[in-house]
Amino acid sequence: METILLSQEQIKELISMKEVVEICDKTFQGFGEGTVINPTKVNLDLGETSSFPPYNGFMNAMPAFIGWLDVAGIKWAGGFLGKRKELGLPYITSMILLIDPKIGNFKAVMDGEYITSYRTGAQTAVALKYLLDKKSIKIGLYGAGMQGHTQTLAISQLFDIEELKVYDIYKEAALKFAEDMKDVVKGKIIVVDNPEEAAVGDAIISVTQSKDKFIKNEWVKPGTILFPMGSYQECDDEFILNADKIVVDHIGQCLHRGALAELNAQGKIAEENIYATIGELAYGSKEHKISGDERILCIPIGTGAMDISVAGVVYNKAAEKGIGSTFEFV
Repeated sequence: METILLSQEQIKELISMKEVVEICDKTFQGFGEGTVINPTKVNLDLGETSSFPPYNGFMNAMPAFIGWLDVAGIKWAGGFLGKRKELGLPYITSMILLIDPKIGNFKAVMDGEYITSYRTGAQTAVALKYLLDKKSIKIGLYGAGMQGHTQTLAISQLFDIEELKVYDIYKEAALKFAEDMKDVVKGKIIVVDNPEEAAVGDAIISVTQSKDKFIKNEWVKPGTILFPMGSYQECDDEFILNADKIVVDHIGQCLHRGALAELNAQGKIAEENIYATIGELAYGSKEHKISGDERILCIPIGTGAMDISVAGVVYNKAAEKGIGSTFEFV
C-alpha cells in the first residue's frame, strides 16, 4: 500500500490559518463529546532539563484518534536550543505519521513543524472564542518569534485586534514582528521596552523559552486571561494559586508539564483546581465568559489531537488533488 509523503511547502499550499482554527474548534468539540482519544504525551529528555545526554533538547511522542475524521496518527516532535540553534535551524523539529485506524496501514508521512506552529496559535484563538464575549480585543504578547506571529494570525481570524503590545528580550525581533504583522492587526502594534508594559489587555499570551517566572501576579489585572504557552512556567506561583479559574486543554498533560507542573509536584495544584477543559467549553457541557473582576489562567499546552486533525484534513486534500509523492514501505 502506498503512503503519501508531504513536504512543508506542499502543506502550506493545502491549508490556511482560517481552516486550522475551524479544525481545532471542531476537535475541541470532539474532546468534549468523547470522540477524540488523546493519551498523555510521552517526553524524551535529550538535555532540556537533564544532564545527559547534553543536547539541550527534547522530543515528544503524541498519538491521537480523531472521530470526526476517522483517522489516527502520531506526531514525533521536539525543540532544541543547542547545536540546532547554532546551525540556524528553527527551534521546533517535527514529523507526523497518519494511519487508517481500521486496518493500520500508514496513509501519510509529513512535515509537522508548520502544522505545529499553526495549530498552537489556533488553540489560543478557540479558547478565547469561548471565554470572551466581545469581538474587538486588546492583547499583550511575550515572544516575537514564529509562535508570536502564528498566535496573532490565528486570533485575527476570530477577533479584531485593536491594540497589541509586544515584548521580546531581543528588541529587533519585536520590531520585525511589528512590521510583519501590521496588515494582520487592525489596530496598533506597540513595541515595549519593559516586560511589565506588555501585561495588559483582554489576553496576555506568553510564547517564550524562558525558564524564569517572569510574569508577576501584580501585573495581571482583573478581566484578563493569561496564556503561559511555553514549556516552562513563565508566570509566578502567586498568580497561579490566586487565579479565579484555571482552564486547560488536557488535564493529564497540563499537570505534569508547563505552567502547572512544579506546583502539582508540590501538591499545591491538582485536578480539582481546574475549572474546565477547552473541550468542555467548546462542546457546551460547561460554559463561562470572563467577568470584569476575574483573572483566568488558560493553558492550551498542545495535544497530538490538534496535529492529527490538521494533518488528516491536509492528507484528504492532498489525495484529492494528487499532491505529494508516494512510497511503498512494504
